[in-house]
Amino acid sequence: MSERILLTARFGKINPMSIVNYLEYGGYKSLEKAVKMERNDIINEIKTSRLTGRGGAAFPVHIKMASVASETKEKILICNADEGEPGNFKDRYLMEKDPHQVLEGMIISAYAVGATKAYIYIRGEYRDSIKIMKHAIDEAKQHGFIGKSILDTGLPLDIEIRRGCGAYVCGEEFALIESIEGKAGRTRVKPPYPTQKGAFNLPTLINNVETFANLPHIIAMGGKAYSQIGSENASGTKLISLSGNVLKKGLYEVEYGTTIRYVVETLGGGTGNSRKVKMVQLGGASGPIIPERLLDMEIDNEAFHIFNSKMASGAVIVMDDSHDLFDVIDRNMRFFEHESCGKCAPCREGHPQIVRLVKKFVNREATMKDYNSLKSLAHVIHESTLCGLGQTSPTSILSSMEYFPDEYMRKVAYRKESLF
Repeated sequence: MSERILLTARFGKINPMSIVNYLEYGGYKSLEKAVKMERNDIINEIKTSRLTGRGGAAFPVHIKMASVASETKEKILICNADEGEPGNFKDRYLMEKDPHQVLEGMIISAYAVGATKAYIYIRGEYRDSIKIMKHAIDEAKQHGFIGKSILDTGLPLDIEIRRGCGAYVCGEEFALIESIEGKAGRTRVKPPYPTQKGAFNLPTLINNVETFANLPHIIAMGGKAYSQIGSENASGTKLISLSGNVLKKGLYEVEYGTTIRYVVETLGGGTGNSRKVKMVQLGGASGPIIPERLLDMEIDNEAFHIFNSKMASGAVIVMDDSHDLFDVIDRNMRFFEHESCGKCAPCREGHPQIVRLVKKFVNREATMKDYNSLKSLAHVIHESTLCGLGQTSPTSILSSMEYFPDEYMRKVAYRKESLF
């Protein structure tokens, strides 16, 4: 299988603390090209590229850019670098190995939509990322890429780093905005959406680190050429955070359309022992759990519709046959119970109930009534919560009920009351 490397091409070749190295490898050439283009032309190139968000929802990037660009108020740009999803570490690598690539994508976006203020919201535990990105911002100012005028275009841009405090929910765009504003990290009811009324009630463009890192490559090669990389339903490359029971854990860059099996067995080297792959969780703790027989499915946003999910976050967590499914689900649900902000009742009240029900399966005390209650409650939380935490937290339960029904039945205590 041919592999196209874009985002990780400079990893290990440049000093992340040196803008000179980045410039030697073609850095900021795309920005220089972009500022000579009409702003609508930049957005049209993004549209032609078919780029989708790499943070979780896989929403078309050009739609958000066009929406913010059409606003007449002062505009804000935010880079979401919170990366609180267990199993993900791709954004940390991007910031620590090639920080100016991220900055260049942000600056191109800011110029295209007319944003004059930008924030990078970085997970508090990522101390090296914070240090490196701060240094990169200072270097970019010294070279005139940001500051009072982006490359003498007359458009000012100030970029500020805000540090998260370990709240998983702040990866959700409105909770992140609330945190930037100095409030508790809780989501808002929408609409209005951030592109209309976001940070400080101003039109706000929010994208993930990996999303911004793609923009310099799209401008450099053109949207049409970029769109031909990947698959019919998703263009470009995807960063995969591979962990768990694999021989070669780490970060890999693959084209969309690559199979999960290729990632696990060829890139990851398989389990590296005599044990077989039992299950793989895709996208992190909030993603589906699939059996080994589904590993031949392609990394493709459309393919993941069968899970009511997306592959955008890129985590692949491999578990061999020494693992108990319910230990995994129990750990996931306790995590989401702890991380719920408590704003909406289905999430606040539902997760403790889910944890209680899952524990009954762990202890082999569950009945068929408990099974039906768990399935119903998972659907309710998925359908009725305000933000992505509750909407995706039951995914591991619902997917495992579909693909591992025998595991559930083996845990059910068949007593008389099991039938009612």
